[in-house]
Amino acid sequence: MTIDRRSLLKSGAGLLLLSGLPAHAAVLTRPLGANPFTLGVASGDPWADGFVIWTRLATHPLGEHGGMPQMVVPVSWEVAEDERFARVVRKGEALARPELGHSVHVEVGGLLPHRHYWYRFSVLGSDVSPVGLARTAPAAGAALDRLRIGVAGCQHWEAGFYDAWGALAREPDLDLVFHYGDYIYEGAGRPAGASGGKGAVRSHHGDEIYSLDDYRRRYAQYKSDPHLQAAHAACAFAASFDDHEVDNNWAGDYDQDGTPPEAFLLRRMAGYQAWYENMPLRRSQMPSAAGITAYRRLDYGRLLRTHVLDTRSYRTDQSCNDVARAETCTPEAHASPEMLGHMQEAWLDEGLGNDRTWNLLAQQVIVMPFDVRAPGAARPVFETDLWDGYRPAKARLRESIKRHGLTNVVIATGDHHKHAAGIVPERDEEPEGKAVAVEFLATSISSGGNGRGDEGFAHILENNPNFDLYTDRRGYQVFDITPRAWTTDVRVMDQVEKPGGGVRSLVRYEVSPDEARLKRI
Repeated sequence: MTIDRRSLLKSGAGLLLLSGLPAHAAVLTRPLGANPFTLGVASGDPWADGFVIWTRLATHPLGEHGGMPQMVVPVSWEVAEDERFARVVRKGEALARPELGHSVHVEVGGLLPHRHYWYRFSVLGSDVSPVGLARTAPAAGAALDRLRIGVAGCQHWEAGFYDAWGALAREPDLDLVFHYGDYIYEGAGRPAGASGGKGAVRSHHGDEIYSLDDYRRRYAQYKSDPHLQAAHAACAFAASFDDHEVDNNWAGDYDQDGTPPEAFLLRRMAGYQAWYENMPLRRSQMPSAAGITAYRRLDYGRLLRTHVLDTRSYRTDQSCNDVARAETCTPEAHASPEMLGHMQEAWLDEGLGNDRTWNLLAQQVIVMPFDVRAPGAARPVFETDLWDGYRPAKARLRESIKRHGLTNVVIATGDHHKHAAGIVPERDEEPEGKAVAVEFLATSISSGGNGRGDEGFAHILENNPNFDLYTDRRGYQVFDITPRAWTTDVRVMDQVEKPGGGVRSLVRYEVSPDEARLKRI
């Protein structure tokens, strides 16, 4: 079989790279001589009949090409009904290609709904990966008594250790983890030492990242962490991205530094490809020259529809020259028109027209009106990178929810490095008014270091009567969802700037599907 350049380009998403093996391709036939599974395994995007299983081969994660020869490497895989692999129900061989950083994405099908399965990989029959666990979704239309989802992200390597991921890996009976983004951070390495912005608890390898090889190496560094590997092995992920997978506060075709779009888009493409290579994603999320389609739905019977959103790729540029807190150019500060883009917005509106008990908007930046003015200041201040900077788009989102007559919308958010809980009101100017949705902002795994708890934030709750919680602690959240109630457990770490941090529950909330209202329990 031969593939000419024209055929490859016409494939659009590059799927020919994943399927056939050209007759003249260099294929590895000798042992690698070192463990190729240093980055662990992962699963993702469960459907009723299967899920994605992932690994990326790297014998020396921070070395050139991850220590891998620039050859195609055959990788065997197995899926079993038991962790000892006595009952293997699916198996096959995939090709780890240098064009995709020796990553492997297998879309396993033909499985039974709402069942646990174990999976593993091997190379040349000798090197065997760790074992991962995933659960398929319930069948379409099936009743479901309970669903548990973890929510986490913002895991700056230099700001703290990943004991929170270890704790999340030990949470009982999770069906899914929504990773809201900022899986990596793009900045140059800082000297290890003091935290708090002056140093790092551990250092990034290398300078700020721009090329595909740079991004691959940064992912390899983050994925070498054993706590993060344990979380991936314990449960399927629904992965999305925010800004730092490419560059801080990028928006559509624009970065924050004024780089010409034709140059920035090259960097964005490298970030997209590295994200795909390192996440357990389906082929429909593979980037192409036209961009990426990262938004998608995950259904769990009649209980839940999850809408995984992309709030970066299609948004218009932030107003006020991307000033983070635009006190001086209101009302222009709120007027950037597009957060999701026309196609994603229409897709979401269509998807909200369903009869499931709950709808989860799994996305990145704060939707609630969020007044960050300093204590004693008279004039409200809003951040332009949040939905507050995109109020025309926010108004259309609210109208979509209202048009469908929904009272069951819960929004999961990240990015802000704080735990918060509140409601999205019908009108930003009336934050205590009638709510259209409940929003849970999940804090960071490590970004921001230990944090300072509630110290200095009383004014935030005073400014924002739609908020019930706002605290600067690290951790994650767990959603426990039943037909009767949605319970959110806000989990916090005692510290992250040294290894060994412990986790506890800070507060729990309950929501009814009949009313967008928070209740502490």
